[in-house]
Amino acid sequence: MDDFLDPLRLTTQQSIEILANGEMELKGQFVWGSNYTFLVYLQAGELPLQAVYKPVIGERQLLDFPPESLAPREKAAFLISETLGWHFVPATIIRNDGPYGAGMLQVFIPHNPEKTYFSLTDAEKQRLKATAVFDLILNNADRKGSHLLFDRTGKLWVIDHGICFHEEAKLRTVVWDFVGQRIPETILNDVKELSVLLKEKSDLQNELRELLTAEEMQALAARIENLLKDPIFPYPPENVRPFPYPLV
Repeated sequence: MDDFLDPLRLTTQQSIEILANGEMELKGQFVWGSNYTFLVYLQAGELPLQAVYKPVIGERQLLDFPPESLAPREKAAFLISETLGWHFVPATIIRNDGPYGAGMLQVFIPHNPEKTYFSLTDAEKQRLKATAVFDLILNNADRKGSHLLFDRTGKLWVIDHGICFHEEAKLRTVVWDFVGQRIPETILNDVKELSVLLKEKSDLQNELRELLTAEEMQALAARIENLLKDPIFPYPPENVRPFPYPLV
């Protein structure tokens, strides 16, 4: 980390300011994803911050999600993570002046890419209850095993939320470890606070309305309400595919 700013030493606001204002330099491409994804450096003082850049023009067209809508969904996921107080989505913004135009910018978290959901111990998987609830709320259609990152301190981060928030049920995830169990009260209390902010006029509501459609906002509120009424981790549905492809 000697040649880069350490993202773990930055506050969320400091990260956002660098993402928004740092001079951007394209450094490489991540080649294993469906959409064009790049590594960029954002100059901030003497050392750059590494970030992930997903340009809107590099999004692969999907049959069930509107075009040019993945970047706003990524930012919406970050806002909800912050509001819940879980802070496990890296700082994320939308910036219009990237090398390939407008797109999502997200702080890159150094991690061991060999450590995925499928290499976790049973004890480590117990840490994923909040992740499972997060995906229920977001209606995450693509929670792959490699979308869980662990930094050098062992902190969990979750990434790749471009195909979330659909108004129709789309949940596809590898995390089905807690089916039939009651969701912990500490998690439910955070979700209750989120529910209140979505029901009244708030900065969060205003920001989300710029990122999601009215139908998606209504569906988000309904999923939260249903979860609070029946706070049990659900079983995988039998009539649709409940797992992402590929799994990693």
